[in-house]
Amino acid sequence: MHPVDLSLFVIYVIGLLAFGYYFFRKNKGGDDYYVGSRNMKSYHVGLSVVATDVGGGFSIGLGGLGFVMGISGSWMLFTGLLGAWLAAVFLIPKIKRNQFFDSALTFPQLFDHYYSTKVAFVAAIISAIGYAGFTSSQMLAGAKLASGTFVGLDNDTALYIMGVVAVVYTVLGGLKAVIYTDTIQWTLLMFGLIFIGLPFAFIEIGGMEGIRQTVAPEMLTLTNITWQDLVYWAVTIIPIWFVGMTLYQRIYACKDEKTAKRAWYIAGVFEWPVMAFLGVLLGLFARVAADQGMFLYLGAEDISATDPETGLPMLLRTVLPVGFLGVMMAAYFSAILSTADSCLMASSGNVVTDIIGKFKKFDSESVGFVRTSQIVTLIIGIFSLLLAGTMTNVLDLMLDSYSFMVSGLFVPVIGALFWNKSTPAGAMTAMIAGGCTTILLRYMNIELPFELDPNVFGISVSAISFIIVSLFTQKKI
Repeated sequence: MHPVDLSLFVIYVIGLLAFGYYFFRKNKGGDDYYVGSRNMKSYHVGLSVVATDVGGGFSIGLGGLGFVMGISGSWMLFTGLLGAWLAAVFLIPKIKRNQFFDSALTFPQLFDHYYSTKVAFVAAIISAIGYAGFTSSQMLAGAKLASGTFVGLDNDTALYIMGVVAVVYTVLGGLKAVIYTDTIQWTLLMFGLIFIGLPFAFIEIGGMEGIRQTVAPEMLTLTNITWQDLVYWAVTIIPIWFVGMTLYQRIYACKDEKTAKRAWYIAGVFEWPVMAFLGVLLGLFARVAADQGMFLYLGAEDISATDPETGLPMLLRTVLPVGFLGVMMAAYFSAILSTADSCLMASSGNVVTDIIGKFKKFDSESVGFVRTSQIVTLIIGIFSLLLAGTMTNVLDLMLDSYSFMVSGLFVPVIGALFWNKSTPAGAMTAMIAGGCTTILLRYMNIELPFELDPNVFGISVSAISFIIVSLFTQKKI
């Protein structure tokens, strides 16, 4: 990387850490650190929501999908649009019209309110582990981006550099810093993709003529996809909008129901079509460049052996002139950090409020509570960094983390909000049965009916066990 590009990137990172330190001095209690003082505006929250949900992991993952299947990969984020708007219509009114949540800090407190403390405790463990895994996926995305762009930087070194920056910034700043910087980071990413990444790449690969002459025709259609892929994305991504700790924090951070709904509608549109097509188009352009031999100087001679998720970083490194590469690197790292910091905050909130808080009572508005939260955030960040070092695929790690949370938590949430026969025993059974089913099926390597994803069966088992146990444990009147 040219010194000019490197300087731009380093300046960005220093500015980010300075911003985190500013809020480190401003945070006085739990409301400041975890829910942004509950007075955030819709456009800040909306951009923060989409930045968190899509982020750099999905940006790199979408690039990988575009590299492999073309623009049909955009359907993955269509499920994000559906999830956001369904949550706006059905979930947000239930939360914002219930006074209990006016003082809530975390998602598992919903289980405490509707079920029991024990159910909330198990939900917190599932959520904390899931979000720690999701944080790892963002660190891995940052490492792939950096190692594919910086000459001589191996993946492990890149991982630890990116991970340390993400953890230190999040430990310092808290949610208000996260939301404000998400707005800036998402704007930077959109600017970089629309005005720098896409046009430079499009010209270098020879425009539409170069694309049509290089890739198979199905790569340019929206039908290069199986129904199993659509089901997998739907059952994995739509439910996360009802069980995501990062999303509940942002609902709590909105001053009222109208603000929260508007934020979720904004987020949905930015998920699909905006980010969906930007991500897969750059991945498609990377595939064209690879097939044209533009990456031979990087040693990528065998396209079939090339990691699809490294195609996008190699494309940026190849086609962008001095100065622009530094801006794009900052843009993508912004997106990665906007998800990593939110997921790290979510996992930390679960551990401090819903796990440690069951054994040690905190004054959530004290400085001591904030300092404890920062220490826990640091510990989880280190764990996530170590986990990322054992993984290789960003999208798989993200979707596995989603599946782990969704298969155990989705059904009990829907039951709590919409079925008056729900019981704590039913919720506990559903969480354990659903989560364990998905994990066991995923790692047993057995052939499943219709080649469906294990998460389909995990949610099904969760729903069946929830209904049966709840009906059998109804209190007699």
